[in-house]
Amino acid sequence: MGGVLGIIPDTTTNAWNQTMTESNQFSLMRQRRFAPLFFTQFLGAFNDNVFKYAFSVLLAFRLAADAELSSDTLINLAALLFILPFFLFSATAGQIADKYEKSTLIRWVKLFEILIMSLAAVAFYFDIRWGLMGLLFLMGTQSTVFGPLKFGILPQHLSDRELMGGNGLIEMGTFLAILLGTMLGGILVGFEAGSLLVSVTIIGASLLGYYVSRFIPRAEPVAPDLVVKKNPVTESWHIFQLVRENRTVFLSILGISWFWFYGGTYLAQLPNYTKITLAGNEQVVTILLAVFILGIGSGSLLCERLSGQRVELGLVPFGSIGLTLFGIDLYLANLAFTPASVPGASAFLSAQGSTRILLDLFLLGLFGGFFIVPLYALVQQRSRRSHLSRIIAGNNILNALFMVLSAGLAIVLLSYGLSIPELLLLTSVLNAFVAVYIYTLVPEFLMRFIIWILISTIYRVKKEALDQIPDEGPAVLVCNHVSFVDALLIGGTVRRPVRFVMYYKIFQIPILRFVFKTAKAIPIASSKEDPEMLEEAYDKVAQELSEGHLVCIFPEGVLTDDGEVNTFKKGIERIIARTPVPVIPMALRGLWGSLFSRKDDNGLSSFPWRLWSRVALVVGPPVAPEEASAETLQAAVSALRGEWR
Repeated sequence: MGGVLGIIPDTTTNAWNQTMTESNQFSLMRQRRFAPLFFTQFLGAFNDNVFKYAFSVLLAFRLAADAELSSDTLINLAALLFILPFFLFSATAGQIADKYEKSTLIRWVKLFEILIMSLAAVAFYFDIRWGLMGLLFLMGTQSTVFGPLKFGILPQHLSDRELMGGNGLIEMGTFLAILLGTMLGGILVGFEAGSLLVSVTIIGASLLGYYVSRFIPRAEPVAPDLVVKKNPVTESWHIFQLVRENRTVFLSILGISWFWFYGGTYLAQLPNYTKITLAGNEQVVTILLAVFILGIGSGSLLCERLSGQRVELGLVPFGSIGLTLFGIDLYLANLAFTPASVPGASAFLSAQGSTRILLDLFLLGLFGGFFIVPLYALVQQRSRRSHLSRIIAGNNILNALFMVLSAGLAIVLLSYGLSIPELLLLTSVLNAFVAVYIYTLVPEFLMRFIIWILISTIYRVKKEALDQIPDEGPAVLVCNHVSFVDALLIGGTVRRPVRFVMYYKIFQIPILRFVFKTAKAIPIASSKEDPEMLEEAYDKVAQELSEGHLVCIFPEGVLTDDGEVNTFKKGIERIIARTPVPVIPMALRGLWGSLFSRKDDNGLSSFPWRLWSRVALVVGPPVAPEEASAETLQAAVSALRGEWR
């Protein structure tokens, strides 16, 4: 069989990977290195939620009637039992995932799921309440082990440029599975033979999940010599030390955990919000849940398109802005909403203000997708591969902690008289403060946001032959210099971080200076203006190249004042002589006459006609260092630019 359901080619060669990265994220669904993992995690999340929601309904309407505890207490106890393993076993799960081959571990996890669901079928049939409670704990354990495997295996099978698309699909699939599982669990348990129907469903889904998992390709151990230590307290602390080694990764994990705090607050309050504020019933809860989750799925899928197949941190501030703005608007929409006199889906949908509420919930989910997907991709990209699963385990511990804090804070604030809309408003306002705090500590997020806005709104950038730029290793990029934002356009288009050498007066432009400084740009001056700055710039370029980075130079030294390529200065030859690395010529097309060029001395004079300009970045083949001279590089850049200035 060629692959799962006959649609997944067995080939995983580099040539195949190269071809597929030129397509969009949905091409991954036809490949064995991704599709089996996607369907395995989808079926697992679906199964979890069929079980959990069916059990919650039974607790609320049947099992609690014979219990000494209230249904609310039993439901909260069930939620605690599911989340407890994330605190107890995440550290061990992360170590195991780093030490052993992941595809085999995933299959063992799915076999464990089959056992759990088989026992659950018996417990459902005989209404064994405490048995189902214990199985919730085992389900949480299974999810705890699967999480580091799922996110740890992705970077082993996907390239960096596929991480956004792959994570977007995983997040979309997870939330869609949550929606479908929750809805189906509630529907099935309502039938007279509900327990039997739920049992057949969860056993069938677990068997199918195991079958699909058998097609996941091998992912070799990243730390085979690791000694697994069993003490959860000491190992959790050790994992947090690993997480904190990279400041950006640590703060990204805090951002992910905050999202689960934010989303957990909204999802937990949705039933009572519907009942008390909207005067709706279970049908309305399902509609609101569906709209919110479809928003998250849509945002997750759009991330790849908006990011240009790179890990685009600029989407994170964009997402946080939307989470705050539409959270506030949801509160305002509640004030304008007129509840229907009869609870029900049709009555709610016809009520005045319902459309605005639904739109706000969808957009909250949409911007939540923009927020969460790049953060997961960033953690995978910037963590050491030998530690990634343990770092994901640390992320899971923090996620669980933030979800518990979310529930605890909601209980306290609601008990002090805060209404549910006010609680949701407070959460949205808190989101703004959390975002500002994170972006102050890691200005790279805000820098990337400014660049992303620039290349997504003011310009329409066409990219040609970006694969000429190597995925790793040092190289010098040389390009014509047309506008004040050339560096931003290049930095926002090239998939790797680029260190720019730029004239110090451009480096000092307000607002842009923040971007250039955060991107570790290297200011330079002529020998007449500041010989000391010039020498420091050459030293810094040599250091960056020796560390394996890309350095971009505009060898003309000045912006063009007529749209033509000026003479390249000899500084490029000095750089290559000191550090012989490949030189990659590039050309910007279409920027002459745009908003930030020097045409007519002021690019702003023709506003708004120079906004949304169509421009292009064209990359040529690398030039060997021994063949790189100012004259040959100027000729190469001029040829790439052609007649389109």
